[in-house]
Amino acid sequence: MSEAPPTDPATPWEYTLYIPNDLRAVTVSRRTLRLILTMHGLIRLVDTAELLAAELVSNAVRHTKGPAALRVRWAAGVLRVGAWDADPEPPEPPGRFESLAEAEEGRGLALVRACADVWGWQPLVRGGNRGKYVWCDLVAA
Repeated sequence: MSEAPPTDPATPWEYTLYIPNDLRAVTVSRRTLRLILTMHGLIRLVDTAELLAAELVSNAVRHTKGPAALRVRWAAGVLRVGAWDADPEPPEPPGRFESLAEAEEGRGLALVRACADVWGWQPLVRGGNRGKYVWCDLVAA
């Protein structure tokens, strides 16, 4: 199997994967993201992006009752990975990662904050449903 040539890094692209409220969606999202980044020649970002996507999607399906989506966008040398969910409530602020090392829960956004160049969230309406979009950026340089 031959690998596709990398796309022009100056050309922006975006993918959205709609997922059910099911913990298996975390694995599907990770594998889909790995394939997208590999096909676009961004293999150097795969491990970190996959970890961040797993945290964001896991939060979306664990803490909400409705559908969710993984969105991956590349523009101007920045990879944005985000998860939309149907709960409009803001995410809990992340704690200090060092203090959460032994915690069973609550490490997700602390891990995102520690590994991403920048992260944030915003209210979002999709298909008439209110929710939120939690995202993080990885700068490719």
